[in-house]
Amino acid sequence: MEGLADMPVSWLRKGDPFPSVESALREPDGLLAAGNDLSPERLVDAYTKGIFPWFGGDDPVLWWSPDPRAVLWLRDIHISRSLCRTIRVGDYRVTVDAAFPHVMAACAEPRDADGGTWITDGIVNSYKGLASLGYAHSIEVWSRSTLIGGLYGVALGRMFYGESMFSRRSGASKIALVYLARQLEEWGFEVIDCQVFTAHLASLGASTIPRTAFVKIVDRMTRLSAVPSPWILSKDLPGIVRVR
Repeated sequence: MEGLADMPVSWLRKGDPFPSVESALREPDGLLAAGNDLSPERLVDAYTKGIFPWFGGDDPVLWWSPDPRAVLWLRDIHISRSLCRTIRVGDYRVTVDAAFPHVMAACAEPRDADGGTWITDGIVNSYKGLASLGYAHSIEVWSRSTLIGGLYGVALGRMFYGESMFSRRSGASKIALVYLARQLEEWGFEVIDCQVFTAHLASLGASTIPRTAFVKIVDRMTRLSAVPSPWILSKDLPGIVRVR
């Protein structure tokens, strides 16, 4: 990021606490700190405070807490009629925690003309570490033995933080999201953190809330007991194709 040295953000050394999220910059929105520690302890601490890492391949690790925050209330997920039909046809299968490294690798594939990606080898290795500890999870969509879509994220208590998704067939990542949302509802989750609002997220039902409200939700939901890992999808998720 150009001009980082001139921005009033803290550089975190190993063991340093995060500054208050209220001190995050307004421009760029939510930039809070920099520091290359991507240990499981640092990541868990960040998520419990409403902070997440995001950076370009050549940048130091940057830590963010934007205001407002994009969220997807599970009760508000939008299932279009075309997606509903696709789900009803069912020419696919959905698994959870069955291929975490493969989902991350697919999400890391460049999507822009310049071939860039923020999911660096460091990010991949760090989130694999979180997965081995039961904090990171993946949802996979398959056509026979071929992985055609999925997503991954972090779960602490009953709070889920979405990180990235991919599709190799139209609608595959949306199928993964619908199954995840319905399963999380069954387990007593309320919301998925989407980090930054986009038109694509809006089409799925995402909205924004003030950071202060988001931090309160995180504090409440992360105090609840976690779902044991590895996760197992319910055989008959209630209302999986209900259009709302």
